[in-house]
Amino acid sequence: MTRSHNTLAPTGDRFLRRPDVEAMTGLGTSTLYRYINSGIFPRPLVLGPKAVAWRESAVQAWMASREVSPLGLEVRSPAAFTEVA
Repeated sequence: MTRSHNTLAPTGDRFLRRPDVEAMTGLGTSTLYRYINSGIFPRPLVLGPKAVAWRESAVQAWMASREVSPLGLEVRSPAAFTEVA
């Protein structure tokens, strides 16, 4: 039996398991849990005795909030730094 990591929540929001969150954010496991413990990243929901997941909307909201640096400066993509001839 294959488990689906992207299960739909009742609101239409998906539950994302840790590997999906890591792939989506680019964070590693240690960084992810360090951010959770520091209150920087949302805590996962407990789905069962050995299963947790994050709401996709919570992860997306966190990602959107990271578009501004702690200094209030806009964070630009690497493409913004390339010269146009």
